[in-house]
Amino acid sequence: MLLHPLAGDLANLKDSELDGKIQDLTKKYFMTRNPGIQAQMVAMLNTLKEEQTRRQQAALKKLMDSNRDKGLDKLINVS
Repeated sequence: MLLHPLAGDLANLKDSELDGKIQDLTKKYFMTRNPGIQAQMVAMLNTLKEEQTRRQQAALKKLMDSNRDKGLDKLINVS
């Protein structure tokens, strides 16, 4: 995972704050025409989106693990 050097610790952000940063930076990206600045914004956006994806995968894994525990035990009726 490539991190932008100015990203800081993204783990401390709430999901809503992370979403807000992505939306804000995306708006600013389309406001500027400077290719150098746009390249830095893309690097930061990629870092933010990777963190967002990592969180979504962790939440999905947690959900899958909790469902696996409930699993088939209640569906199989052995009489």
